[in-house]
Amino acid sequence: MKTTTLTPDLLHRLDAYWRAANYLAVGQIYLYDNPLLKRPLALTDVKHMLLGHWGTTPGQNFIYAHLNRVITKYDLDMIYVSGPGHGGPAVVGNTYLEGTYSEIYPNISQDEAGLRKLFLQFSFPGGIPSHASPECPGSIHEGGELGYSLSHSFGAVFDNPDLIVACVVGDGESETGPLATAWHSNKFLDPVTDGAVLPILHLNGYKISNPTVPARVTHEELEQLLRGYGWTPIFVEGHEPALMHEAMATALDTAVEAIKRIQTDARKTGSAMRPRWPMIVLNSPKGWTGPKVVDGQQVEGTFRAHQVPLSISATTPPEHLRQLEDWLKSYRPQELFDDAGRLKPELASLAPKGRRRMGANPHANGGILLRDLRMPDFRDYAANVPVPGAPGIGDTHVLGPFLRDVAKLNDRQRNFRVFGPDETLSNGLEALFQTTQRQWDAATVPNDEFLAPTGRVMEMLSEHQCEGWLEG
Repeated sequence: MKTTTLTPDLLHRLDAYWRAANYLAVGQIYLYDNPLLKRPLALTDVKHMLLGHWGTTPGQNFIYAHLNRVITKYDLDMIYVSGPGHGGPAVVGNTYLEGTYSEIYPNISQDEAGLRKLFLQFSFPGGIPSHASPECPGSIHEGGELGYSLSHSFGAVFDNPDLIVACVVGDGESETGPLATAWHSNKFLDPVTDGAVLPILHLNGYKISNPTVPARVTHEELEQLLRGYGWTPIFVEGHEPALMHEAMATALDTAVEAIKRIQTDARKTGSAMRPRWPMIVLNSPKGWTGPKVVDGQQVEGTFRAHQVPLSISATTPPEHLRQLEDWLKSYRPQELFDDAGRLKPELASLAPKGRRRMGANPHANGGILLRDLRMPDFRDYAANVPVPGAPGIGDTHVLGPFLRDVAKLNDRQRNFRVFGPDETLSNGLEALFQTTQRQWDAATVPNDEFLAPTGRVMEMLSEHQCEGWLEG
């Protein structure tokens, strides 16, 4: 007898939670008023200018709901990075459902009036942008300039041994140079002292009007590519919600348990062998659960779902308005929200509690966790310059001992690192290696210098990664 990860009740509630997030996303993109469809949808209920990106959103809502489940099941310390461009409807909607959004912005209350404001503010003058902007709780990554989600995620887990970053990588984003290189960040992660990154490649097939490269190579080729980068990919593929829920739940349990096993083994044995971390490939339709056909052209599962799949105005066909109403009603909002507009308690209970909510996690609000550096007196490193313009020791040779001592003073609290391409020695900062090493989790040979699984110097020739790690 085949065992399942989800009980029938949990499957039902998880699917309902996903529908609620999808409903909020469509509402944010389209609705000016009538947030619970308590009366027939009218043209005056729709925003005059429609700006937003639907295509990536249902897949991200699906991921977020499932991450909530594993956070609760395994008591995880986890944050969410939305890599695909313009994933704002997903992260805003999910932080609203979990309650974080209303705690930070009390005017966006958890009732019908709050829903109206939530919808109205999205891509609206004086409101919020369509991407995961800094105003959004839980956001450390904007997703506007594609390519940095994975490097930001690794930066966030350096020196945070209990943190897991679930990093959603867009398949279009994966075509960029910074992202393609960022897969190699797993060679710089110490499973003893650092946390873990769980990449989720969101393989929905299309960019704004073109297929994506990873979606048009064979399954075998994509798997070989990811394995070649040093990952263990777990594929979740399909379009039928019930089957996909079960597959995603099983994949996430497998990935989380693999991460825990890697970390436990490394921390007990001190093993220097580089692990093959798990990742997930979610292959689902672009614009999943949205309009299937508009004006005789397929939308769901095509590039046409990327932005706003239904244009609605006084000059567009009247049936578009009815299609929008049918689309919204397909999520059965009366089963999700009570008459006052609050998410029903049996669904709200699926979200983690307190700081375990991804929107409320303190690692996504750096101001909560800031620790001042312990600094030496810079005057102790002064170099004598007897006359202006005289040849001297060189400014970086003066800076090096200063940075060496900053690293030494902050070694215990682990909040100082030096990031850069292969230039620490050539730029005159060699004094750093008197107190620390380059962090390196790949193979070493006898002639290597200053390489160790743990170190305060992070060197990779890609300046994109150095900057992304630093920002994260």
